[in-house]
Amino acid sequence: MSDVTIFHLEMTHASQLNAKSDAKGLIVTKAKLPQFEFNRFLYQFVGEAWEWTDKLGWSEQQWKSYSEDPHLHLYVAYFEGSPAGYFELQQQSDGQVEIMYFGLGVRFIGKGMGGYLLSEAIKQAWALPNTKRVWVHTCSLDHASALKNYQARGFSLFKTETEQ
Repeated sequence: MSDVTIFHLEMTHASQLNAKSDAKGLIVTKAKLPQFEFNRFLYQFVGEAWEWTDKLGWSEQQWKSYSEDPHLHLYVAYFEGSPAGYFELQQQSDGQVEIMYFGLGVRFIGKGMGGYLLSEAIKQAWALPNTKRVWVHTCSLDHASALKNYQARGFSLFKTETEQ
């Protein structure tokens, strides 16, 4: 087993966002009706390439509880009518909003869409009531450009840790 480095990043004011405005054809839509099957599909669709495994063993009830939490907000990016990626925002205590999951499907990586999608995630996080801080973590297993994208959009690194 090799070590995995986890990078924790934060943004403490909406003005820190360095938004990328070129959508490259993406249309981002909020999923207003919770459907745990869709959350699970998107998690696998995006996460398979990056070894996202923490939720693979979840039961339907666990997915349902997670997806139907009123503090979880799912946004889906579509390209020419097909799902291209997604992000989930979780409102936490004291004005914290975590970007729980974020990414594009493999076919859509490298087309200049990631900066726009992340900009939309950050805008939506700051638009939630009482947001004081938006944060996210990524790791060395994610796409090589993930950390650069977060930092280019205005996130600051506040903690780094290494795990096996």
